Amino acid sequence: MNGDDLGKLLRDVDAYIGELFAPPDAALQTALEDSQRAGLPEIHVSPSQGRLLQLLAEIAGARRVLEIGTLGGYSTIHFARALPDDGALISLELDERHADVARTNIERAELSDKVELRVGDARELLAALAESGVEPFDLVFIDADKEGYPEYLEWSMKLSQPGTLILGDNAIRGGGVLDPKDDSARATRQFNRMLAEDERLSSIILPILRERIDGLAIARVRA
Repeated sequence: MNGDDLGKLLRDVDAYIGELFAPPDAALQTALEDSQRAGLPEIHVSPSQGRLLQLLAEIAGARRVLEIGTLGGYSTIHFARALPDDGALISLELDERHADVARTNIERAELSDKVELRVGDARELLAALAESGVEPFDLVFIDADKEGYPEYLEWSMKLSQPGTLILGDNAIRGGGVLDPKDDSARATRQFNRMLAEDERLSSIILPILRERIDGLAIARVRA
């Protein structure tokens, strides 16, 4: 099978899974359309991966979620929908323009009462959360600049408790982590090794099929 055939197969498989388990949803579809019109980078999770994130939050019984990287709020909506009535999600976003789009999308999905969006450098926002003595989170989703992944993992551990799920998107980068050629791939490879070697965590990377093979890192903080 040549590269073009493999790429088509990956797209077809992802579409098949999405059609079965993530059928069209007005709020989510409009969120994608508004993000595209606003010129946001098209790096959001796929519908099937969004459904996986929501399912993981449901399985974990998450009541408090921390998201590092909001973009247009597409994954935020999935997580917020998994929360109970008294649940809360804090999402961190560097770009104010992205945050404005996300706020509109989250409000349209009628989830504003569960989501707090904070704008600024994630490292500073994470430090402020830790210093405030905030209640630990049940799930942390890392999907921001890849160079920051190792540091974001360290902060995630400080904001977690036994049983917390820590998820990291783009953990394979189309195979780029196998032989890193740039800072993003090198940092992601370091992040993956940290997950594997930290005795406080039970971890794995789940391959994700889209236009190319990527991966979702899944770690659970041990008791």
